[in-house]
Amino acid sequence: MAKKEESSLRIGWASRDVTPERPILLRGQFHARVSEGVKDPLTATALALESVLAGQPNGQAVLVSCDYVAISEGLQSAVRDRLRERVPDLDARNVFLNATHTHTGPDTRFAVAEETGTLPECQGLSEEELGAMKRSEYLSFAADRIADSAAEAWRTRAAGGIGFGVGHAVVGLNRRVSYFNGGTRMYGETDDPEFSHIEGHEDHSVNVMCTWNEERELTGLVINVACPAQVTEELYEVSADYWHETRVELRRRLGESLFVLPQCSAAGDQSPHVLVNKAAEGRMLRLAGRTQRQDIGVRIADAVTASLPFIEKDIDWAPAFVHRVEAVELPVRKLSEEDLRGPRAEVEKFRVQYETLRKDLEAHPEKRQTPRWYREITMTYSGMMWNQRVEKRFKEQGEHPTRPVPVHVVRLGDVVFATNPFEYYLDFGMQIKARSKAVQTFVIQLAAGDVGSYLPTLRSTAGHGYGSVPASTMIGPDGGRLLATRTVEIINEAMAL
Repeated sequence: MAKKEESSLRIGWASRDVTPERPILLRGQFHARVSEGVKDPLTATALALESVLAGQPNGQAVLVSCDYVAISEGLQSAVRDRLRERVPDLDARNVFLNATHTHTGPDTRFAVAEETGTLPECQGLSEEELGAMKRSEYLSFAADRIADSAAEAWRTRAAGGIGFGVGHAVVGLNRRVSYFNGGTRMYGETDDPEFSHIEGHEDHSVNVMCTWNEERELTGLVINVACPAQVTEELYEVSADYWHETRVELRRRLGESLFVLPQCSAAGDQSPHVLVNKAAEGRMLRLAGRTQRQDIGVRIADAVTASLPFIEKDIDWAPAFVHRVEAVELPVRKLSEEDLRGPRAEVEKFRVQYETLRKDLEAHPEKRQTPRWYREITMTYSGMMWNQRVEKRFKEQGEHPTRPVPVHVVRLGDVVFATNPFEYYLDFGMQIKARSKAVQTFVIQLAAGDVGSYLPTLRSTAGHGYGSVPASTMIGPDGGRLLATRTVEIINEAMAL
């Protein structure tokens, strides 16, 4: 490692409010939801990092966390385009976004039939019909705000140091319930006599990286937990979910100017929803006088503040810096004719329901005056499109047997960050952490990349259920393992430098 006088780290932080200014379609459920208010703000938080060696730039990365369900490649590209104009000394390719997976944020997908205003494979009604803000308008607003945060973080970077550590808090729980018949259901009933076990592992580690300025003042925290932000996922309000309460609690303890950058580790089969001991858990929340979101905020803050005195004993002012970007080719999930039978039947069932509801709506336009009148019709449309894409992928798999998947690996001394664009099942994240030669590895799922949603394990596909069936997945278990293996190789190559 280079000496401090030869090498140094420059750190910058910034954040922007990206809350939509008008009612907007929220993403995260099969049925459409038009926001009916704002419960708490959505935030884009940027951390700029630059390594300097012998007075010369030696590497750069800008990490941006956003309170969205996912990050489209189009949104990231729009942010990068703006940054090329605003901060030309920053290579925009070194900027990458990740989502916290709140189910109460706007849809940020770019690939949309703008001429009709409809969202692909989703609601099936135009934004105009729903009385919602045009998504194209929000995307321009969001890209500007996110680029502003990244640009400010880059421009304000100054000498600083990092420290890291790990604490523990129960936040994420495996949400796949297995039964004696061999089947598995997401959020299945556990009071069923046929309930056998919860399918998989859970990771309660809270990975923390802290930053300090030259006066040894704490400036920001990167917090990585294996759980999506979906405690109150059914709300018709804009919300950052439990990360809002976590920020509030951390700033109450550590200072209002503290930056907090949340990351969701591999957690495709995890959620904060309690499936066992629900009555006991609910009773304790009532006794504590907290909501579940508040309780999670306290748990994460407890883990951070308990580890902070030890983390600050070992501040690295000149960490080795490596940033690698690679498009990893992954095989698409191979589908058979047998895989099409169930989805084909579902497509026809939903099509009949959708057409019936559409005709009824045309015959009785007064129904549009009923609150949330669109819920049922958009649910059937989503179900139709969700199943229909299985046949589409079956037809395309011979022509496109693989898909490139973007992976960023950033090494900061003994710490590594590694991204993927999936709802990546926890087992794969554990494989990466276990085989990584970094002292501490931050796996970041839901980084930008338009390659589908869930990436399940072999045992999950055997149990079927949402999140593991072909309609849920573009890449299968073999691709998940390949991605884990290649990610580990990139990490270990970076650690050897």
